[in-house]
Amino acid sequence: MYINVDIHQALYEIADVPMVDLRSPGEYAEATIPGAYNIPLLDNIERALVGTVHKNQGPGKARELAMEIVAPRLPVFIRSFQSIAPDKEVIIFCWRGGDRSHFAGSILDAMGFKVYRIVGGFKAHRRLVVAYFDREKLPLRAVVTHGLTGVGKTDLLLALKDMGYPVLDLEGLARHRGSVFGKIGQPPSPKQKMFEALIERELRGAEKTGIFLVECESKRLGSLYVPDAVLNNMQEGHRILLYAPVNVRVQRIIKDYAVGGPGNLVALQGAIARLTKYLGKNNVARLNQELAAGNAEEVISYLLHRYYDPLYKYPDQPSDAYDLSINTENMSQAIKKVSDFINGLPEYTTPRG
Repeated sequence: MYINVDIHQALYEIADVPMVDLRSPGEYAEATIPGAYNIPLLDNIERALVGTVHKNQGPGKARELAMEIVAPRLPVFIRSFQSIAPDKEVIIFCWRGGDRSHFAGSILDAMGFKVYRIVGGFKAHRRLVVAYFDREKLPLRAVVTHGLTGVGKTDLLLALKDMGYPVLDLEGLARHRGSVFGKIGQPPSPKQKMFEALIERELRGAEKTGIFLVECESKRLGSLYVPDAVLNNMQEGHRILLYAPVNVRVQRIIKDYAVGGPGNLVALQGAIARLTKYLGKNNVARLNQELAAGNAEEVISYLLHRYYDPLYKYPDQPSDAYDLSINTENMSQAIKKVSDFINGLPEYTTPRG
């Protein structure tokens, strides 16, 4: 028979075992436990049909209908598990640890799998995430990078992440770079619940180090909201100012936004059009003509001077208002300076193992 486990056991005690979300693709798309595969017992329409029968005719009839739907494709269902769990060990969950996970667990057990079933299902994980952020501050000290657009905040943080430092890449998790240009070249953003689940996973993993590195962000990234507890930690964190010459910033922005084919060009022009009330209709038309003519440097430079720099108001040189100020023109040197700063923090504990 399958083994019932709670959410903490599933996440932190059972190592290297694939986790499978049995819910419908629609439920999975809304939010899941980060890292879980989706092998749905019922698709979106089938789930709705079974739900209607459950409501109108009771659970017995709903189970009968579900069995009729699922039975013909059980071989494919089992093969899906074999493909992701060749060692025949798997963690499964449904919405609240009910019929779907009970049925799947019983079938998989009969096929020789060692099955762990999460008690409380996805709802148990959602409660875990909500509880994590339901406090004024988190048990971590933030190290927050600040700076004008194009100084390389994301590049620096991702390099530090590759070095093993705990980085919360909010823009990466949101699949949104912030600002009116944030969705250019990005895949669809997650839903709010999934965004929160991804943040919780990163921060819980960082707790053993005592800190997390993060870029200064506003509360909103596109349609997503950063939890208040995270923002509170950021406001009280160590502050690092990054700065760089304008020409360096322009080239970095071009690399991030202007490389990517005609689709990115059209998206850039559309984003600039949304700045009409700030830049004026004539300026927007001229900028988009310059983009179409391939003059990206002139356009980006204009946007920095006339819109982004006055908007964010960060210094473009060292400032005593920050714990550390770094010129990022030489990114390798900048990364080394931030690394040395982190290693000297009393809150920071080097991970072991």
